[in-house]
Amino acid sequence: MAQHTSRPGPLGRLGVRVIEHGRIVAIIWVAVVIGLGVFAPSVEKRLSGAGWQADGSESVTVRDLAQERFGGNASHAIQVVVHSTDAPLDTGEGARVLAAVTQALEAEPRISEVVAPTVGASLSPDGRTAVVLGGAGADTNEMVRVATDLKEELRHLSTDTIQVNPTGSSLLWSDFNEANLEAMLTSELVSWPVTLAILVLAFGALVAAGLPLLLTLAGLVASAGSLVLINELVPVSIWAMNFAMMFALALGIDYALFLVVRYRAARMGQKGSVQEAIAETMDTAGKAVLLSGATVLVSLSAVLLVPSPAFRSMAGGIMISVVFVLAATLTLLPLVLARLDDRINRFALPWVKVGEHRSPVFDRWGAHLWRRPVVWGVGATVVLLALAAPILGLKTGMPSIKVLPEDASARVGYAQVQDAFGPGAPGMLQVVVDTADAGTAAAVLTDDAGIRAVLPPVPATDGDLTMIQAMPTVDPSDPALPATIERLRADLPSSALVGGAAVENIDLTDQLQRSTPLVIGVVLLLGFLLLLVALQAPLISLLGTLASLLSTAAAFGVARLLFQDGHGSGLLGFEHQGFLDAWAPVFFFAMIFAIAMDYTVFLLASAKEHWERSGDPREAMVGAVAHSGRVIFAAGGVMVAVFFTFALSGPLPPKEMGVILGVAVLLDAFLVRLVLLPVLLRLSGRAAWATPAWLRRALPTITFAHD
Repeated sequence: MAQHTSRPGPLGRLGVRVIEHGRIVAIIWVAVVIGLGVFAPSVEKRLSGAGWQADGSESVTVRDLAQERFGGNASHAIQVVVHSTDAPLDTGEGARVLAAVTQALEAEPRISEVVAPTVGASLSPDGRTAVVLGGAGADTNEMVRVATDLKEELRHLSTDTIQVNPTGSSLLWSDFNEANLEAMLTSELVSWPVTLAILVLAFGALVAAGLPLLLTLAGLVASAGSLVLINELVPVSIWAMNFAMMFALALGIDYALFLVVRYRAARMGQKGSVQEAIAETMDTAGKAVLLSGATVLVSLSAVLLVPSPAFRSMAGGIMISVVFVLAATLTLLPLVLARLDDRINRFALPWVKVGEHRSPVFDRWGAHLWRRPVVWGVGATVVLLALAAPILGLKTGMPSIKVLPEDASARVGYAQVQDAFGPGAPGMLQVVVDTADAGTAAAVLTDDAGIRAVLPPVPATDGDLTMIQAMPTVDPSDPALPATIERLRADLPSSALVGGAAVENIDLTDQLQRSTPLVIGVVLLLGFLLLLVALQAPLISLLGTLASLLSTAAAFGVARLLFQDGHGSGLLGFEHQGFLDAWAPVFFFAMIFAIAMDYTVFLLASAKEHWERSGDPREAMVGAVAHSGRVIFAAGGVMVAVFFTFALSGPLPPKEMGVILGVAVLLDAFLVRLVLLPVLLRLSGRAAWATPAWLRRALPTITFAHD
């Protein structure tokens, strides 16, 4: 039975009020953008790059104890590698450079104790490589800033025969953030012109194409400023801004595209008044956008379950950007549409029919799918399963030193330490133990096959604790190291805690592996429940949720072939690590699912609207493809272009992000939403929209049809 509304719904009334009180709405948005925008330029300097840790883990406890009670000799301390290509460092020019390095470190108030090189520990046997330790006098976020502030000054102490290269985890994040920022800016410069070109083709008019960019800019400025303010209360990762920029651009374009196409159809196609066109646009496309935004927020909120500051701040940053973009879409965009009205079609392409909502091309495609559902459904499923198959051999690990450019200070110093002291030297283990157990702990470390050398015990500055540092036999990113850590934790005295930068990565990887099933389960459950509330139809809500898994699995299957096995690494210009970064499955799953459900809501909301109007399964399916297919196609094209630009430049993690998200959107928008999901609508027929009476009574009434 078709259902109709005789007056605007809540969103329709909101749209009408917005244009009736346009001056107030405009003033509020100007105040928000300017008020938060004044903080936005400092976002890159104020946000941090650290926080990649498993809160509550043994290694984080060791790091805190090392900072507080062992003179700052913690994993986030600054390690300055001084290497001579000529003579030993104990005389002449070498001694002068070492003294200058020590002086520079001692002049920095955020560094606690400066430890000079010692024979057998931080001075190589030939005397040509030394490590000066600048103890961590602040938390990990602040020490990354210290590394950024000091590294150029320290490197400038180099001479013709002596190289000075600060390294360590704080330098790694500083160098990575620098390379990542450069890559992000390059990607933005490439993606914006490409995005505008695609939008001009999608909208058919230059003015209309500029609206999503205006919307995105307002959301980005507001979210960037808010992140700076939030960072004053709790540390926020710089990655939060990076992901927020990308997501705000992609979703802002999606939402604006959906609303603008619907407004043009209502205003220019149906010849309705401005108020009627805004009300219809908001009650249909606006409702779909609101539900889509809620789905994105729900999916990303599951990442907050991971007990790691970096993950929580990244998810929070994206959620803030989505809220601002959603608010701009539902308030600022209707106002702009009403004020521009038919001027939205300025500089239109000659073949464009601005009032056309039902695309003839996608109408024919929907009708074709209706006639041959099995062939296309089976074909799409086979392709997706074939691409997903490699996921069975997927391996994960935390980013290695290979993610940095070869000339980065942290990577150069890392290689010099390995050459001078051994492959495991950059990943020194730190064991904090009760002093009474120190002898036993040292013996266990000495006897372990995974340990190459054990340094003399060092007592704490107060209390009865002792630190013993041990050098593993393998590189910090070697897959054999976790087994050594597990064995040591079992064999060492019960008072012993094992830490160090490499162990922090291992503990975070373990935490992510434990959290991933929970996050995936919560995302799927909440996504299904939100679709169920929106569509009032359990079967198609379940099918829409499960279909998103296929494109997600296929994207990770492709990622395994590229980033783990190295196929195509030369083409994309990266050095593969033999594994996928450990944070990718949990975080990218939430992001991919959010985007996939974005398109699902657009398609199924349109299908529900046609079902409410006609009660005809064929019209519901074909009409949905005809009315939303062009929007999904154009929005998917923009997203793929945006994401793939991130795969063309910069260090490895942004490449992983760009390729995985780009492949996921490519498969989801063009294969799942425009082939598989319409086929599922065709095969399920009326059952797709059937709702048990008890469930209908329990759910709120939500309709998409509008008179």
